[in-house]
Amino acid sequence: MNDFFSDVKLAQKGSTEAFARLYESVYKDMYHIALYSLRNSHDAADTVSDTVLDAFCSIKKLREPSLFRRWIMKILSAKIKQKQHEYYAAAEELEDANIIDTFDFESAELKEALDKLDGESRLLLSMSVLGGYTSDEIAGICSVKAGTVRSKLSRIKERLRLELTPEI
Repeated sequence: MNDFFSDVKLAQKGSTEAFARLYESVYKDMYHIALYSLRNSHDAADTVSDTVLDAFCSIKKLREPSLFRRWIMKILSAKIKQKQHEYYAAAEELEDANIIDTFDFESAELKEALDKLDGESRLLLSMSVLGGYTSDEIAGICSVKAGTVRSKLSRIKERLRLELTPEI
């Protein structure tokens, strides 16, 4: 953990090698969250790239080295929301090609149920399930109350449960 703090400090002084090590510790989670939220591998990769560029340029503003992961995920969250806004503003349907191409869904029903979720719901669920973030961490990243995150996640999971439970 000491190396992590020293890497943050070195990155703040301009070390690209230290920043690369920090990026290596979060890039898979960042990509999975972006991919799940945006449902397009190219947009996910672009969003992660934009996030990393912004983080590299503004790492000197990071006050607490222990919050690096939360800080970069907050930038990613903002970039995802921006990209989702572009989708809605253009009023274009997302293509089915390249959607969630690295995940192995066990059933078509699960994929269909997940596709029906709105962008914010996919973001919250991906941060919780794929990223392993707590509701408090998600709240800090998304600038909402932890109770709001918990209630939204509860409703999202209940909606998926009801959709996936076979009718008897």
